[in-house]
Amino acid sequence: MTTSSTGTAGEPPVSSGLAVSERTAHLRAETALFMRDHVLSLVSHDLRGPLNAIHSWAYVLERKLDANDANSQRAVTGIRNGVEQQVKLLETIVDATRAETKSLALAYAPFPLHPLLDETVDDVRAGLARTRGVEITFDSQLATEQLNGDRERLAAALWVMLTFAVEASAEGAVVTLAARVEAATWHATVTFKQSAAALDDPSLPHLLEAFARKQASEPREAKRIAWVFALCKRVAEAHGGSFEQSDATDSEAATLALHVPLNATTAA
Repeated sequence: MTTSSTGTAGEPPVSSGLAVSERTAHLRAETALFMRDHVLSLVSHDLRGPLNAIHSWAYVLERKLDANDANSQRAVTGIRNGVEQQVKLLETIVDATRAETKSLALAYAPFPLHPLLDETVDDVRAGLARTRGVEITFDSQLATEQLNGDRERLAAALWVMLTFAVEASAEGAVVTLAARVEAATWHATVTFKQSAAALDDPSLPHLLEAFARKQASEPREAKRIAWVFALCKRVAEAHGGSFEQSDATDSEAATLALHVPLNATTAA
C-alpha cells in the first residue's frame, strides 16, 4: 500500500511559535535526552584513550628521571594525579549522568506494525511536513505482521528518522518510508534527498535542536551515526536489532534504516 500527503501553504512555522502537540513535545524531549547521553558516552570513550596514554607515559618518564630530583618527581606525581582526577570525573559525573538511557527499560507486548507506521507518518505530517511543504510517501509491503517489542519506543525511533528527513528536505521534496518484513525481521527505511541549506536555515520551522542539525551536516568519524539518531540506535539495539545511516553529500539521496526482529529480545 502506498499513501502520500503534500504540504499545506500558509501554516505558521513550528519554530516560530506554533504550539506543538503534547506527544510531539514529548518526542522532542526524548530525542534531546538520548542525544545528550550519546554525546556524553562519546566524550567518556574518547577521553579515556588519551588519559590512559598520559598515565602510562608518566610512569615511563618517572623511571627515566633522577629519583633524587624532587621537582621532577613532584611534576610526574602531579601528572598522574591529574589523570586520575579526570578519570574519576568521567566515572562519577559523565557516566552517572547518562545512566538513564544506558539501561533502557522496555515494555514488551505484541502489536501490529502497520497501524504504528500509519500513526507515526501522520504525526510527522501534522507536526512538521505540511508546514515545510514536504511530501511523505509510505510504501508498505506489510499485511498483518506483528512485532513483540516496545511499541512506544519504536514509534519514537521512527518519528526521529522521519522528522530529520523532513528537516533535511527542501520545500517540494519527497520523503519515502518503505516497510517490509524479511527473514523474521522488520525493516523500515526512510529515503530523502539531503539539503544542508534546508537543514540549517533558521528561518524554516524546525523541531530538532539547532546544534544537532549542524552536527548532522558534518563529516562522521569511523562511520559513527549523527548525534540526533542516538535514540534510534539505542532503541534498535535494545530490541536486538540495528540502525544504519548512509553517507550522503548535499543533494544526494540519503537513507536511514531500522532493522528489528519480529520476536525481539532485549539487549539492553
